[in-house]
Amino acid sequence: MKEITQAITAASVQSKEEKPVEEKKKESVNLNEKTQRPEMLVGSTYKIKPPVSDHALYITINDILLNQGSEEEIRRPFEIFVNSKNMEFYSWIVALTRVISAVFRKGGDCTFLVEELKAVFDPKGGYYQRGTGIFMPSVVAEIGHIIETHLKTLDMLPKSEIDAHQQAYIQKKREAVMAEQESEKTAFPATASKCSKCHQKSVVLLDGCATCLNCGDSKCG
Repeated sequence: MKEITQAITAASVQSKEEKPVEEKKKESVNLNEKTQRPEMLVGSTYKIKPPVSDHALYITINDILLNQGSEEEIRRPFEIFVNSKNMEFYSWIVALTRVISAVFRKGGDCTFLVEELKAVFDPKGGYYQRGTGIFMPSVVAEIGHIIETHLKTLDMLPKSEIDAHQQAYIQKKREAVMAEQESEKTAFPATASKCSKCHQKSVVLLDGCATCLNCGDSKCG
């Protein structure tokens, strides 16, 4: 009888010792809309220079560190800002960054933002990204590419694996696009201004009238 009592007591003590471990597991913090913003966040700033803008755009994505120091430590995007001297984009950029930041802070899967943004097309036409030759259907789509790059650094998206043959093919295409862009630079006078219709720096004065040498658009009709 005494041995049975001792066994029950030991089991009871062991159960009490295991409870704090279980409680610690439940204390794991996940990102949600109630998560308070810390005084300091670590982030990354990316620079893009779309040919449709006279000024560069600087995209900053700040991350929050959750469960710091534990085995479940993770880093997740918390907010995004876009700064530029170009005030033409100001209103929709502010709206876009607030919506994206709200999605980040809500927690859960935010990777769907990448495809949604990359699918936005500009009715005026897209452009090829300088330095890479990648076609961007709009400035919004390029912001989507930046978010994709950032999420890959956080292991929230798989890193694209391209074999050597594909890399060589893509590089060849990029070089061809870049060569075409270089030729476009010298196709029009250095003093030419930007055309509001085709967005090329190809507007010059012909007989006192501003005329685009690329699309033929003229202020004089």
